[in-house]
Amino acid sequence: MKRAFVGSLAIALLAALPVVAAPVHTIHNGIDVWRTPGDGTTFVKFEKNPIPRGFFCANSDAFTGRVVLQGHPLATGTPGELDGADTIVQRLDDATFDGSGVAMTRVQIRALQLESVTPIKTSCGEFNVRVTLSGTQPTTQMKIIRETESSGRFEAPVAVTYKISFVPTRVGGQKLDLVRSFTLAADPKSTWGSHSDAKSFSGRSPLLVDTDGDQIPDTYLPRMSSNFEAGWTPAFEKARAERRSHGITKMLQPVGCTPPGSDPICHPESVGIHCSDPCLATY
Repeated sequence: MKRAFVGSLAIALLAALPVVAAPVHTIHNGIDVWRTPGDGTTFVKFEKNPIPRGFFCANSDAFTGRVVLQGHPLATGTPGELDGADTIVQRLDDATFDGSGVAMTRVQIRALQLESVTPIKTSCGEFNVRVTLSGTQPTTQMKIIRETESSGRFEAPVAVTYKISFVPTRVGGQKLDLVRSFTLAADPKSTWGSHSDAKSFSGRSPLLVDTDGDQIPDTYLPRMSSNFEAGWTPAFEKARAERRSHGITKMLQPVGCTPPGSDPICHPESVGIHCSDPCLATY
C-alpha cells in the first residue's frame, strides 16, 4: 500500500511540472482563429467617412455614428468545430528565423463575421449591422520576433476589404450594403508562443468554413498550426500546466474568450478598433 501511494505521489508531482516546449526554428504555415467580444472594444465608426445622405431612405440624414460590434460564429463543415470563432487569419508561408531571431510570412484574412450588439436607429427605422469579407483579400507581411527559444512577439498589419450590411429590423425591409477597406494596424505588443501540448496536424483533414458570410461552408483551410499560438503568455502556460496537474487535458476553451494570463490583441485603425481574443480551439 505504501509503495502504491509513493508511486501515485511521484506521478502526480511529475504531472504538475510545466512541460518546456522544444526550440522553434521555423513557424509552420497555418491559421489563427479569434473570437470578438461585444464589450465595446470592437467598433466601426463613420465620423470621418459618413454614410451618405439618402442611403437608408430618400430623406435619411448622413450617418456619422459608431457601431459596437461582436463576433458571430463562423459556419463550419462540422457544426461548432471552431468553438464560436468569428475571424480567421492565415499565415501563408513557413517562416524560418534568421540569425537575429526574425521570421517573415505573408498573412491574409480568410473569414470574418461580426454583427452589431444593438440595432442602429435612423429616421428610416432601425437596422442590424453585419460585417463580412468582400471578395479576395489582399496579403500583407507578418514579422515574427523570437525572444526565447519558443516564444516572442509579432507584428501583423492585416488589410481587409469588407462588406457592411444594414438589415432592417422591420419585416419586409430591404437589406443595404456598403463595401469599404482598411488596414488593421500592427500591434507591436502582440505575443506568441509554442505551447507544450504541440502536436502535428499535418496529416489531418482540412477545415471547411464559411468565408463569405452566407452561413454555408465554402472553403477548405489548413488546420491551426500547432507551433504558433497567438496571444500566448507565460502566465497562460502556467494556468494550462495547473489544469493539466488536476487531470484536465483539454485545452482552454474560448468561453468569454480571454484565457487566463492572456491579453486581447487590438488593432487600432482609422475607422474603428478591432480587439480579438485568441480562441484556443481543440480542433
